[in-house]
Amino acid sequence: MALWRCSSSWLSSVSRSSGGVGGGESKVSPEIAPVSGGEGEGEEERWSRLLPELLTEIMRRVDASAERWPPRRDVVACACVCRRWRDAAVSVVRPPLECGRITFPSSLKQPGPRDAPMHCFIRRNKKNSTFYLYLSLTQALTDKGKFLLAARRFRNGAHTEYIISYDCDDLFPGSNSSDFLGTKFIIYDSQPPYDGAKPSRSQSSRRFASKQINPNVSGGNYEVGQVSYKFNFLKSRGPRRMQCNIQCPVGQSIASDPLKEKPISTSSPLALRNKAPRWHEHLQCWCLNFHGRVTVASVKNFQLVAPAGSSDPWGIADEETVILQFGKIEDDAFTMDYRQPLSAFQAFAICLTSFGTKLACE
Repeated sequence: MALWRCSSSWLSSVSRSSGGVGGGESKVSPEIAPVSGGEGEGEEERWSRLLPELLTEIMRRVDASAERWPPRRDVVACACVCRRWRDAAVSVVRPPLECGRITFPSSLKQPGPRDAPMHCFIRRNKKNSTFYLYLSLTQALTDKGKFLLAARRFRNGAHTEYIISYDCDDLFPGSNSSDFLGTKFIIYDSQPPYDGAKPSRSQSSRRFASKQINPNVSGGNYEVGQVSYKFNFLKSRGPRRMQCNIQCPVGQSIASDPLKEKPISTSSPLALRNKAPRWHEHLQCWCLNFHGRVTVASVKNFQLVAPAGSSDPWGIADEETVILQFGKIEDDAFTMDYRQPLSAFQAFAICLTSFGTKLACE
């Protein structure tokens, strides 16, 4: 579910001057029509009258001085002053693919960094079946983090469903649906992921509801990917085997609107599979090199790579570049590292499928 709300999680403080221009002195200019919308609109009008060159320079300096959260909230605060400030922020702030930073909620639907993975972690609450995705703020495996997304698991008859939302208080079924055995998941988005996307007409997707937040963008349930786990007929002990088919953006625009989710022009299917672990004779277990980002052995741990020779407009189909890595570090804490062409939303949805028992795979 794609929702945007100016909440305290993204904009915890916006400082606005309560005085007038020139140290609080009140002036009336006959060249400017009086503002009839009250003091708030008059103040916004004053901010919007800054010269475009000066406004762009202000945004560049704010963007350069706030590389990490929580200082990066200043960029979001500037974008929320008025429309002209928002447009200036859009023209200055680069997407995660180029700068390796998450700034606006719309960044969560954009491809991750090109050169290095984005480090995140997931906290699970078993009591109410909720999951929270955070952006790592330090090199530690877990810290206070910057809240990004929330999810909740529901049982709907023989099926398991997840809802993913920007708002942890708006978790109703469901953005992610599985079959009876928990081996096949379909990922839906409530907003069109690219131009020309058609909503799904499958029976399972018709029960997924979403709030219409933009009348200019058609609402619906759009299938954006599938995740499947291969059956283990012999019930032999071993790691799970995953396959993913995800629709990923191609040719994304460099600017992002912080208040609207713009559909991207085109998309291309991305096929991923889990990297095969090796058997460690001394430890008597299956092992993968997580480069220190995973500390607890678990059947949920995995790394996804693109098979060599597959259609690859992103230059990643070498079976060595890890596109998504997920693993356990505490009883209810897991790291999630992703990179382009996956977005944070897609990576989170894939990782959610790993939770729960897979009767046919273990």
